[in-house]
Amino acid sequence: MAHIDMSLLSIQCFMDDGKLNAHELDKMVALAEADGVVTNEEIEVLKSVIRRIKPEEVDAAMRERLEALSAKFAL
Repeated sequence: MAHIDMSLLSIQCFMDDGKLNAHELDKMVALAEADGVVTNEEIEVLKSVIRRIKPEEVDAAMRERLEALSAKFAL
């Protein structure tokens, strides 16, 4: 049920300052990976969250993290 926790965390992150940073994204990924298996539901949450990131808000750390996640989970 990590996908629910991930969704709730994403809401909190976007409500905080309207943005998602690499550290916050890492927290979501940690929730997905906590049980050793990343489910399709968790991947869908990651995709949904990533789609909400505005290109102008992507800094170098976020770009690097997004590229790594894309390679790892085929996002």
